[in-house]
Amino acid sequence: MEDVYVLGIGMTPFGKHPDKSPADLGAQAVNLALSDAGVGRGDIGAAWVGHVFQGMAMGQRALYAAGISGIPIDNVENACSSGSTAIWDAALALRAGAYDIVLALGVEHMTTAFRGALAPDPSDIEAQLGLTMPGIYAMRAQRYMLQYGVEPQDIARIAVKNKRNAAMNPLSHFKKAVTLEEVMQGRLIADPLRMHECAPISDGAAAVVMVTKSKLKQLGGSRAIKLAASSLRSGRTEVGLVDMTVEDLTWRTAEAAYEQAGVGPGEIDFAEVHDCFSIAEALRVEGMGLVPHGEYVARVGKGEMDLNGILPVNGSGGLLGKGHPLGATGVAQVVELVKQLRGDAGERQIENAKIGVAHCRGGKAQGVEGTACTVNILVA
Repeated sequence: MEDVYVLGIGMTPFGKHPDKSPADLGAQAVNLALSDAGVGRGDIGAAWVGHVFQGMAMGQRALYAAGISGIPIDNVENACSSGSTAIWDAALALRAGAYDIVLALGVEHMTTAFRGALAPDPSDIEAQLGLTMPGIYAMRAQRYMLQYGVEPQDIARIAVKNKRNAAMNPLSHFKKAVTLEEVMQGRLIADPLRMHECAPISDGAAAVVMVTKSKLKQLGGSRAIKLAASSLRSGRTEVGLVDMTVEDLTWRTAEAAYEQAGVGPGEIDFAEVHDCFSIAEALRVEGMGLVPHGEYVARVGKGEMDLNGILPVNGSGGLLGKGHPLGATGVAQVVELVKQLRGDAGERQIENAKIGVAHCRGGKAQGVEGTACTVNILVA
């Protein structure tokens, strides 16, 4: 099977874009990725487009706006993992030899679909009775605090770190760093989580051009970054009581990625993880085996996850700072990994970044741990 590389990347600013349609945002990201890859529209053999709430044929609308039509276009919906699942699909097609150059796009215009928190699906009885995403993660934070002797302000430092990183990212939703005092004085959303600890409603798009190793040799792209692993798993049926501080789904997905890439968690230099809420970052980093269970929050307090720390996490600002346009999030994480591995991250640049991991977990379905989880590992 062919090795796969990310040849080009493109991303719009994340935030609120009332003057642009989802197709406008998607086309902007696609054109940036094509330009970065040094290829034309006619070179793309197929495309996978991740989105959640954008309606029928979003991929065709976005690619048409970018001047691309007539090729196989697959619309991918997998909750928050939609964009990263598009990358997984594209990588499979390349490795299978079906194509040698393809496109993965993630796009979402959340502000036209929601004015506040995401509404639960009517079929989800648990969510209709109050077990919404903020409620779930508040419960998980409460259990983490009880189990590991952590205080709310300790978890809040994750938001401080990520928004500090986001302030250095020109494409992030939030451009202002916040202090711990500001986080703790913020509006309480679901105890103990406050406003700055919850990902915002964002619009945006991100795209990557992906190629096989043989095609890369033809094109001669010296800035390509190897996609060493791309794994996807879904949640298992939950039976009986579960430990809310442990993510089996995240571990199973990461374990498959480590095996595919031929690396272990101790070899990861930096990570982009799905911090939809502050506590989620702790659960995901621990879930991937990058830090022992119960230690992450304390290590954030020591600065170990800062840009100059032992294991930088969410140097882009993460979902809390960069924003969270659902379908675009997983692709944007890979865009950040490519920037870091190329040495193009500017003042956010992580020293000696050679191996990066992107974790994206999305959604909730009644009776299972989680809807979908993806882990992508990129190597310079």
